[in-house]
Amino acid sequence: MHKDVVIVGAGHAGAQAASLLRQQGFEGSIALLGEEHELPYERPPLSKEYLSGEKSFEHLLLRPASFWNEKHIDLRLAQQVVTVDAQAHRLTLDSGAQLEYGQLIWAAGGAPRRLSCAGHDLQGVHSVRNRADVDRMISELPAIRRVLVIGGGYIGLEAAAVLSKLGKSVTVLEAQDRVLARVAGETLSRFYEAAHRAHGVDIRLNVVVDHLVGNAGKVVGVALASGSVLEADMVIVGIGIVPAVAPLLDAGLTDGNGVLVDEFCRSSLPDVFAIGDCAAHLNRYCAAQMPIRLESVQNANDQAKVVARFITGQALAYDAVPWFWSDQYDLKLQTVGLSLGYNQTVVRGDPATRSFSVVYLKQGRVVALDCVNLVRDYVQGKALVKAGFTPDLDALADPGIALKAVPGAAAVLPESTP
Repeated sequence: MHKDVVIVGAGHAGAQAASLLRQQGFEGSIALLGEEHELPYERPPLSKEYLSGEKSFEHLLLRPASFWNEKHIDLRLAQQVVTVDAQAHRLTLDSGAQLEYGQLIWAAGGAPRRLSCAGHDLQGVHSVRNRADVDRMISELPAIRRVLVIGGGYIGLEAAAVLSKLGKSVTVLEAQDRVLARVAGETLSRFYEAAHRAHGVDIRLNVVVDHLVGNAGKVVGVALASGSVLEADMVIVGIGIVPAVAPLLDAGLTDGNGVLVDEFCRSSLPDVFAIGDCAAHLNRYCAAQMPIRLESVQNANDQAKVVARFITGQALAYDAVPWFWSDQYDLKLQTVGLSLGYNQTVVRGDPATRSFSVVYLKQGRVVALDCVNLVRDYVQGKALVKAGFTPDLDALADPGIALKAVPGAAAVLPESTP
């Protein structure tokens, strides 16, 4: 069977690419392949509202079931691509079926990075990547009292916040000297450590897991390199993802921590695009000037738009300002830009008030902001990041001066900015 466009991966990126192709007037045949049995759905709420029970799965669906038929998108669930023949433009699925394509959009995301130590496969050890992962956790929770979270990134901290509110005893184990070390500055890290501790979460830094301890096939503890053993009824592992690109590597793609793509999301393989969590690209808002993968809904949607426009003859290079968010307790964190490579920070406001911003600069230019319960700074800061604005630091640090009122900022902010 032949399809004009085959999209591998039915998450945010893949589903959006299929939808936007139709929206842009593409009339060719489209197949959307997903590994899960579920219709395309939102993933960010899995570690928050879905885990806590505040949102049903039906409220996570990106589109109703009828949408895919109405748009003549051949949605194929529970199907996995095992090989790609880039020259023949042909995929082989785990069922043995083959599917030929005119153009291929690889949006397969990634798999949770697993622990490599002994005991990693014990019952009660979980990751948070898809609905099945979280459903397993939810089914076990009534009998769970003590939870150990390995990894102090956003996924781990969001899960810790939900489980703490559910009355569980939660400990977070982080190998580095602060949480969020890979994505934020020290001010934000220390703020979130204090916030979690205030809710009874035990945050332990500079700890290395040696192995997991089991009894009758079920996890009962985590042994640290220091020799101590922490008791646990459940272990959640949040240490990143491994890009799902093996079939493309076998097809001749160079390994680059994902699929390295150009400004139109084209890979080095003919007629093969890559978008979303598995796509690595040079982003002009990254001060570190290195290929990066952006694991966010915003990036998935924006790259899907780039590919849909390219395929329909409306080429427009990727140039979106990255943004992210995280909800923990009553704290809404909104991030704009990329703090990688910064060499200076300015704090606007007092973290003790639980409403403040951290502005990241490189050589005097604004490259990113982390805004906690401060939507105004987030909205106004986006234009400053996009312009690479060089502010007066004293004015920037004054929370009584709106970002748009910092001398010179009005020249780079749209007139409609609130």
